[in-house]
Amino acid sequence: LDTISKRYSACGARIGALVTKNQQVLDAAMKFAQARLSPPSLAQILGEAACDLPADYFDDVHAEYNARRDLLVSRLQAMPGVKCPMPGGAFYAMAELPVDDSETFCQWLLEEFSYNGATLMMAPAAGFYFTIGQGHREVRLAYVLNKDDINKAMDCLEAALKAYNEQ
Repeated sequence: LDTISKRYSACGARIGALVTKNQQVLDAAMKFAQARLSPPSLAQILGEAACDLPADYFDDVHAEYNARRDLLVSRLQAMPGVKCPMPGGAFYAMAELPVDDSETFCQWLLEEFSYNGATLMMAPAAGFYFTIGQGHREVRLAYVLNKDDINKAMDCLEAALKAYNEQ
């Protein structure tokens, strides 16, 4: 199973591949595929072109994402009360924040908080867990921004946590 959107950082390109010899998996995938429309023509063309990139394309990509991940995690771990383990894959990090409810905090960020004319949008993490009640103090962050913007976002988060917890 592979997707263009994840492999080539092509957000929104709903195109991928499934390789299996398992007939039951193929039958289930075919039913699902027949119930959906095909990806837009442009996504198909771009997806095909992406598959023709040289193998060393990923060397620089991996190095850049590792640098972004390391920056994000180190900034999060330096914030009082924040816990963030090193992610093992993709381009997301899960962080536990010193707040009672991450969904309320994330909504407050969008509706009521501004730092240097900007704010931060994060995904509350509870929806990423199967166990009810787990992740209610966590957020999921994507490290898809450049390093300067990640630093700005972390400055914003640090100021937001301080302001939120002083209310």
